Amino acid sequence: MLAIMKRIMLITTMVFSGFMSDVTAQEAPKEKMTKDVPKYQAEAPLPEGWPTPGPYDLVSEKKFPAYRAAYTPGSWQNFAFMRLFKHIQRKEIPMTSPVEMKMEQKNKNLKMESMAFMYQNTEVGKTGKDGERVEVRDVPAMKTLCFTWQGKNSAKNRKIAKTALETELQKRGLEGADYRILGYNGPGVPNDKKTWEMLVVLPKK
Repeated sequence: MLAIMKRIMLITTMVFSGFMSDVTAQEAPKEKMTKDVPKYQAEAPLPEGWPTPGPYDLVSEKKFPAYRAAYTPGSWQNFAFMRLFKHIQRKEIPMTSPVEMKMEQKNKNLKMESMAFMYQNTEVGKTGKDGERVEVRDVPAMKTLCFTWQGKNSAKNRKIAKTALETELQKRGLEGADYRILGYNGPGVPNDKKTWEMLVVLPKK
């Protein structure tokens, strides 16, 4: 239980620290992707079979295995993170990385629609509802286009990632609507060293 709590506390404010950077991002036009050679700093275990994030600052095609996750609607501002935190604490589910944020298009910007904490594998816990606003679901394997960056989860960096993904979709003659952001680091990692990944799920042929 102590190990679980340490992992939970390590990553508890990850989404908060990332999304709060939006407050200053629009006031800092000089912000840009880090010039240092990006390197992923692992703090919590990835779900079983999950690919390591990267390559950085490039669009790549990537396959993700089927996984189990606890979902809740909303964003940090309406306590989505804390609902999931309480869920895994109550169920004694080990914390993993990343945290998933499902995005939706609003006024040409991506806004968070729901959040998910991923389980270690599909054998941990069980699917179904936990109260009115948390539901554990099994997600099928998916093929995606991904853009990974190191730095803030700011509006500017999200726009860079989305533009890169849209350009690649256009080259392939595809349309994408299912966008997600994966946050891999907690508050123990400086903002300019955090790893984020935006993905768009490719339609099945």
